[in-house]
Amino acid sequence: MARRTEWLDAKAATRLLDVNRATLYAYVSRGFVRSEPVPGRPRERRYAREDVERLRVRAEERRNPEKAAAHALRWGVPILESAITLIADGKLYYRGQDACELAQTRSLEDVASLIWTGAFDADLFDTPLHVVSGLAVAPDLPFVNRAQSVLPLVAARDPLAFDLRARNVAQTGWRIVNLLTSVAAATQELAPTVEETLAREWAPKKRDAAKLIRAALILCADHELNVSAFTARCVASASSNPYAVAVAGLAALEGTKHGGATARVDALWRELRRARDMKASLAERLRRGESVDGFGHPLYPNGDPRAKLLLDLLPKSKELAFARDLAANVDNVLGEPPTLDFALVAVERVLDLPRGSALMLFAIGRTIGWIAHAIEQYAQDAMIRPRAKYVGPKPT
Repeated sequence: MARRTEWLDAKAATRLLDVNRATLYAYVSRGFVRSEPVPGRPRERRYAREDVERLRVRAEERRNPEKAAAHALRWGVPILESAITLIADGKLYYRGQDACELAQTRSLEDVASLIWTGAFDADLFDTPLHVVSGLAVAPDLPFVNRAQSVLPLVAARDPLAFDLRARNVAQTGWRIVNLLTSVAAATQELAPTVEETLAREWAPKKRDAAKLIRAALILCADHELNVSAFTARCVASASSNPYAVAVAGLAALEGTKHGGATARVDALWRELRRARDMKASLAERLRRGESVDGFGHPLYPNGDPRAKLLLDLLPKSKELAFARDLAANVDNVLGEPPTLDFALVAVERVLDLPRGSALMLFAIGRTIGWIAHAIEQYAQDAMIRPRAKYVGPKPT
C-alpha cells in the first residue's frame, strides 16, 4: 500500500525550514517541495512534510561540514566509482586538477587529454576529423536534434567506431567533439581549435571570444555522475559505440532539468530585461508558482565556482551589468547564487552569440565527459543493471 502523504500548512513549513514564505514558494517553484490547495480552501496551500523534512536535513548538513560528504552520497543513487571528477569543498576537480584553473591556463585539447587519459600530453589528436554543414542537415531543427541525426550517420561510416580500446575511444571522442562543433557552427571549415571555429562563426568581431568560449567548454566538460553522464555510462555498459553514447548523452542533456535549463534561464532573462522593478517581478513569479531557473546548486551551497569564473571573465557591458543585477536580486530574494546554466546564458548574451548557443557550448564541452565515462565503463566490461524495488499491487 502506498504511504499517505502528510501535509503542513505554510506556517509550520516555514518554521521547520527557518525561512520566510517567499523562500518556501521558491522551493515549490523549483520542484523541491510538493504543494496542493487545502481542501475546501482553494486559496490556501499545504506542503508535503516529507519534502520539507528532507530540505531541513540538507540545510542542517550544509551548516555542519562533517555531514556534508554523507549528504552528497545520499543525494544520488546509485553510486559508481570513478576517477574522473571530484566535487569537494566548493570546488570542481578533473583528475585532481582544479577545473577553474584549467579553464584559464590550459587548452581544450590538454583538458580532454587529462580527462580521457590522466595526462596532459597524450598523443590523441592526430586523427581524421568528421565535419558536416550543420544547416545542410534539417536546418529547421534545433541543435540537439541535428546532432542526433548526424551522429549515427557518421558512425556507420567510421570504421573505428566499434574499436572500444581506450586510446581509440579517446580519438573517436575527439572526432565527435569536432563533428558537433561543425554542426553547431554550421560549417565544414574547421579552424585550428574548436573555440576558434565557434568564435569565427558566432562572434567574428568580438575580442577574446575564443578565449571565453574555451573557458566555457572546459568548465562544462564533466560534473561527476549527473543524469547525462549516468545515461552515457549505461549505454556504454551495453558496449554501444561512442557515437551512440553521445546521442544518449544529448537526449538527457536537453531535458529542462539539465542543460535544457539554459532555455528557461534565457526566457527569465528576456522577461526581466523588460521589467521596471526586477525585485517585484521576481516576487510576482514566485506568487504565480513559476520557477527562477539558473540559481542554487545542491553541491555548491556557497556558489557554483564555474559560474563565478565565467562571469568574472566576461567583458564589461550593459548585458553583464544586467546579469550581475539579476544575480544580486535573486540572491536577495532567494538566497541562491547563480549556477553554470545562468553563466552560459550570460556568455551567450554578452558576446551576442546565436540564440541557443548556451546549450550548444554545454553539449560540446560535456561530450568530453561522456567519452571519459564511456572509457571507464568499457574498461569495467560490466552491465549497469540496478534492481527495482517493487511497490505495486501484490500478485493475485
